[in-house]
Amino acid sequence: MSLYMLRKSFFNHILKVSKKNEVHEGGRWLQMCRSKTSAPKNFCDYESMRRIYNIQVPQRFNFAKDVLEQWETKEKNGQRSSLPALWWVNDSGLEVRWSFEELGFHSRRLANVLHQVCSLERGDRVFLILPRVPEWWLVNVACLRTGMVLIPGTSQLTARDICHRLQASGAKCVITDETLAPLLDSVSSESPSISTKLLLSHRSMHGWGNLTELMGKVSDDHVCMDTRSDEAMTIFFTSGTTGSPKMTQHSHCSYGLGLTVNGRYWLDLTEQDVFWNTSDTGWAKSAWSSVFAPWIQGACVFVHYMPRFDTSTVLKTLSSYPITTFCTAPTAYRMLVQDDISRFKFRALEHCLCAGEPINPEVMWKWKELTGLDIYEGYGQTETVLIAGTFKGMKIKPGSFGKASPGYDVQVVDEDGSVVPRGQEGDLGIRVKPERPFSLFTEYTGEPERTAECFRGDFYLTGDRGMMDDEGYLWFIGRADDVILSAGYRIGPFEVENALIEHPAVAESAVVSSPDPVRGEVVKAFVVLTADYKSRNHKELIQELQTHVKTVTAPYKYPRKIEFVDHLPKTVSGKIRRVELRKKEWGQQTSKQIWK
Repeated sequence: MSLYMLRKSFFNHILKVSKKNEVHEGGRWLQMCRSKTSAPKNFCDYESMRRIYNIQVPQRFNFAKDVLEQWETKEKNGQRSSLPALWWVNDSGLEVRWSFEELGFHSRRLANVLHQVCSLERGDRVFLILPRVPEWWLVNVACLRTGMVLIPGTSQLTARDICHRLQASGAKCVITDETLAPLLDSVSSESPSISTKLLLSHRSMHGWGNLTELMGKVSDDHVCMDTRSDEAMTIFFTSGTTGSPKMTQHSHCSYGLGLTVNGRYWLDLTEQDVFWNTSDTGWAKSAWSSVFAPWIQGACVFVHYMPRFDTSTVLKTLSSYPITTFCTAPTAYRMLVQDDISRFKFRALEHCLCAGEPINPEVMWKWKELTGLDIYEGYGQTETVLIAGTFKGMKIKPGSFGKASPGYDVQVVDEDGSVVPRGQEGDLGIRVKPERPFSLFTEYTGEPERTAECFRGDFYLTGDRGMMDDEGYLWFIGRADDVILSAGYRIGPFEVENALIEHPAVAESAVVSSPDPVRGEVVKAFVVLTADYKSRNHKELIQELQTHVKTVTAPYKYPRKIEFVDHLPKTVSGKIRRVELRKKEWGQQTSKQIWK
């Protein structure tokens, strides 16, 4: 039975057995469901939303000037709510609340540091690795103002990952904190393009400029760069099945205007909303939902800096602050519903969303039972804005990620690029001919062949398999490639296999996804051992290989499952048949699996 049919049968089952919310007594689940409106604020219904969507792309556009400065002006004139633009808190009780005016003040100073002090110019690339601290937002806005190209990275990158990104991008400036500065120093000699290193720290470090000190020495008077709409704005490194991570380039309009779809329609935000998105700062989803989408709408971006995701902290935060809209990964919802939610009341919360990986229908059902709120699923990728989603006012079909977003004509196509009949499986694609959507990425920088591989006939291919039902709802079936989505992280098997092969115990390996009740899926490695290691204790060797992978690449990529095999399935030409290994994992669980 396909994943689609499994989800559909489960959906039909819960409709039959759960017409009312259960009430449990004696300290178990309480009846917390309450009537909360799901009526959209920015549109009437799905059909009208698609009709009214009509964004005209100007020749020149800059998000800092054309959006943020406009909200700053409205704020000064008393034409915006009193909510901050950025509301940041941490576990120690510290808070930062910046209005759009204060955001502008600080970001203009940082822009002057980049241009005047560091002598960086329009188009220069800035590599940024910071956790969820207020300065991360300032760097984003400062790069917009100066026309510099921002390259965000996650704090989980290793020295090797950083070195590759610096060399491939030719970045001239790096910005980080004292935790990651030693890693950057260790590879700086191999990255000759670097001319400036800026450190966010209370102390000085040799070879680094102190970001806070420098901002205190420059003026807050800065004129925003008049950038073209199609000019390069940001680059995200995204994993693929072969080769190194690709540099996915976006323009000032593709995100700055394109993410109106997310903010105005899917998130349905207004300036009266407080929106919390939990994405890590190194990923495109953070640009989507922590910068562009909410600020397009003038909403308050809420941030809780947690070193690690903690369910009690999340639930307490949702109940203690006036958060109206909440977006997190399906993995997080799976963890949250296992906590005792009855301890909390979410008086302000009105709209819950998820993206990054498919969400289990049973998790949606349980969240609704515990909170009275539906979870609206969205589907997109680094190369796009929201491709499809469940929007307010739509019927929710658990297991489906909804209908096509405004601005995109999403279809299911066959190997020739022709649209297949409803109900038939195929490749998910976005129509790019006769008119290419402006909210699509520009290119994989420096790799025209890999860019061209994404297109078939009149369509850009997302790399995923799916189907469309008779009502136009889209259903995810699987990835056409081998990329693994684990707890919201996108992991290329090539990177993990490269790390494994460096260990003397590994003769060859194949990495695929494997089902996991919490993360959705995890990395599993099938390993053929070298002769000298075949007699080693397997449990100890698994731990050794896992530690090895964590050391040479980002820790989130390590294989949580390892199975030792005598040989790997291959084609006649010698290519590994990962599809066969995936079928084994998702079709049945073997006794040889070892969980970590």
